[in-house]
Amino acid sequence: MRELAEFCCQNPDCPDAGLRGKGNLRWHGWSSKKSGIRGLFCRTCRKYFSERKGTALEHSRLPKDKAVSLIEHLREDCGVRSTARLLRISSNTVIRYARLAGDHAARTHDELVEFSPSDEGSATR
Repeated sequence: MRELAEFCCQNPDCPDAGLRGKGNLRWHGWSSKKSGIRGLFCRTCRKYFSERKGTALEHSRLPKDKAVSLIEHLREDCGVRSTARLLRISSNTVIRYARLAGDHAARTHDELVEFSPSDEGSATR
């Protein structure tokens, strides 16, 4: 299980939003004890959220290992139907997770590119 210092507040209005290791988060029960998803509480903004908030698995109903396996299959160019058959899930589920992971990857890319340092010697500015 990951340490709380690895998480950050997901509330965009919080002064500590996006800052890891501030000590403002505490454990607040289980979002789903069966699947081991912790609920977190931010002491700064007094908001509750799941440890999966802001990740590609945010609204995932599959067990974590199966969801990760699904994304790995797609990453390795395994098709939707074959992924569904191998994991014994619906092809609609595979498509939904592919969209979730793709949207998350696009947001992450945009955030990293937006804050990347400019290179004076590069061809693009």
